[in-house]
Amino acid sequence: MLYNAINGDPIVAATTKGLDFAAILQYGREVGNRNLRKMTFHERGRMLRALAMHLMQQKEKFYAISYFTGATRADSWIDIEGGIGNLFANASLRRKFPNLPYCTDGEAIGLSKGGSFMGHHLLVPKEGVAVHINAYNFPVWGMLEKCAVNWLAGVPAVVKPASITSYLTEAVVKEIVASGILPDGALQLLCGSAGDLLDHVTAQDVVTFTGSKSTGLMLKSGKRILEEAVPFNMEADSLNAIVLGKDAEPGTPEWDLFIKEVRKEMTVKAGQKCTAIRRIFVPEHLLQDASIAIGKSLSQTTIGDPRNEKVRMGALAGKSQRNEVKENVQKLLASAQLVYGSLDSVEVLDADAQKGAFLSPLLLLSERPFQAEAVHDVEAFGPVSTIMPYKDLEEAIKLAKRGKGSLCCSIVTNDNKLATAFVVGAATHHGRILVLNREDAKESTGHGSPLPLLIHGGPGRAGGGEEMGGVRGVKHYMQRVAIQGSPTVITAITQQYQPGAQGIQSAVHPFRKYFEDLQVGEQIVTDKRIITEEDIDAFAALSGDHFYAHKKDTDFTGTMFEKQVAHGYFILSAAAGLFVDGSELGPVLLNYGIDELRFTKPVYAGAELTIRFTCKEKIPQDKKEETDIPKGIVKWLVEMLDETGEIAGIATILTMVKRKS
Repeated sequence: MLYNAINGDPIVAATTKGLDFAAILQYGREVGNRNLRKMTFHERGRMLRALAMHLMQQKEKFYAISYFTGATRADSWIDIEGGIGNLFANASLRRKFPNLPYCTDGEAIGLSKGGSFMGHHLLVPKEGVAVHINAYNFPVWGMLEKCAVNWLAGVPAVVKPASITSYLTEAVVKEIVASGILPDGALQLLCGSAGDLLDHVTAQDVVTFTGSKSTGLMLKSGKRILEEAVPFNMEADSLNAIVLGKDAEPGTPEWDLFIKEVRKEMTVKAGQKCTAIRRIFVPEHLLQDASIAIGKSLSQTTIGDPRNEKVRMGALAGKSQRNEVKENVQKLLASAQLVYGSLDSVEVLDADAQKGAFLSPLLLLSERPFQAEAVHDVEAFGPVSTIMPYKDLEEAIKLAKRGKGSLCCSIVTNDNKLATAFVVGAATHHGRILVLNREDAKESTGHGSPLPLLIHGGPGRAGGGEEMGGVRGVKHYMQRVAIQGSPTVITAITQQYQPGAQGIQSAVHPFRKYFEDLQVGEQIVTDKRIITEEDIDAFAALSGDHFYAHKKDTDFTGTMFEKQVAHGYFILSAAAGLFVDGSELGPVLLNYGIDELRFTKPVYAGAELTIRFTCKEKIPQDKKEETDIPKGIVKWLVEMLDETGEIAGIATILTMVKRKS
């Protein structure tokens, strides 16, 4: 039975009794995986965007249910719209991938002197299911931040949220299914016990876990997980820290930011965040001032029924969570003292403190942090933090590391040298570090906000895993394989032209072809152009670039050049003059830019320039408005060859090319 965190009333019952977990996983593999892996990255990305837009239209339904979890509107915004935001962010990532079901990883590697044998790395979707075992504190975000990534990778999901708040996850999943946007088998939801689910996973599956370290280690050491070498990503609760820099004295903007950040992290979601601040480190001479200021700030927090607009902190997710927090606070009090709040009473608005799972914010003080063990080992997963002193930066770094690995850490300082020393010194023990000061405060997302394009995870106690992280996160759900072959066959597999591959000849200039008609590998070799001294002088006069190497009267003794050398940008411009065919209107809309450009050999007057011009890659673009011209981006390899046949310059240029439809 699941209960309302505000008044203790029963809501629904959750159970997985009678379900065939092996069949659930097999359905995901045979139906969901096959459907998703047929789609390209761009198709999956557009799917995520459509789903995000649909869920945003339904968000008020989710807010209404979220109140039962004890969350305020602001708390729920992080969970609901933050989760949907992950869908939007990962949808945009499609542009980082080719319009294929798979992608390359890293750079191509030459493996032979003659250039006929090479290697590359390919990433293909795993053929299994992503099994997500999530925590109770973010029933929406916890699901969507993971699923957005595995869906983009082409892998389906089985989501098992913590039962206590699973009714909110279920409401969102119902809307996802009703939308019809995902293909069959892409998402399955289990509310209740996980049963023997993990006894049926295979090496092609991926398991992720968010929750306590003890539970995570138990699951990670499962017989099937070990036998099958199943990828297991663990994100465990950790003793995250914030450090007040010595320059952040009372009266500075950083002091105010520090107090505000601590209060926010203690009270948002009633402190039930895996990223919440548990340990507060301040210069020893500011210990009393900081304790008083934090207590005063916390006293302004109205606690009660989150449906009341005046309420700034709701209840914990349930009474069992409140009891667990109290038990852990008692352990902390063995080496600390309570300086703000009460374990036994709390004043609430529009609610009954006994019927609901309410708890006062609790600020503890530990004056000897190097002697105290509990403050670095025990986490009270609620509105609880412990403030401690440090003497110098070295001590602050050591204390931050005493948590044995955390998801995130912050330092509040306007001293860049201090910030650099702290970040470099503490980086080994934290998954993310925020430097907060007056410059970034207005737009900073804060200490406790994981972001889709940055990794979320941490070493040691934090589980040693990584989630999200943009393109990095997608790779967790894909199999990396090294491929070897000729440049021509690697071009065919990757749909990215590899230098040395056989070019495709056509009687029609590629600039005369629409996006759909162009083939990767389509190639022309231009006529020759002789570079003259007059060309070099004229380009210098036109551009204003009179660098010594481009002047005839320079004494070239001791330089890298024999005589007057042509400007690299002139060579590129001359190359364009050779390969461009656009005297009449055609499918090429504009020059979109240059990705890579290198000048590898001096070009002197008298050199004969020839261009090998090859279609390297095609990237479709979505129409933003109905009036937009349908188009795509084409990458071209430009090889600038001199009379010896050697490459004097190489570039990747981009054009915007019209599509037929």
